[in-house]
Amino acid sequence: MAVADVYVHYERKIERKGEDVSNLDAVITWLTGFDKRAIKRHLSARTSFRDFFREARMNPSAELITGSICGVKIQEIDDPLMKKIRCLDKLVDEVAAGRPMEKILRAPASK
Repeated sequence: MAVADVYVHYERKIERKGEDVSNLDAVITWLTGFDKRAIKRHLSARTSFRDFFREARMNPSAELITGSICGVKIQEIDDPLMKKIRCLDKLVDEVAAGRPMEKILRAPASK
């Protein structure tokens, strides 16, 4: 499946909840290391999730993403690709819910 096919649904979900759609690219950048230009390139090229995540430089803090997506706990997913996809889904859900970006991006607490 192409990332572009799902990206539009991510955008709609965030818009429907009245949140800032620009945060979608921010969470993708944080998770994958892709800048806005690289994200657009992948969307235009209709890159599959497999190739998208194969090229990504996953954020080490992505391991801190926990919780459930569609009733499945992220930390219990064995397939590495599916786990990355579900981590992205979780970040999108958090953006749509209006969670503060510093929490979504698993920023360390300031002292």
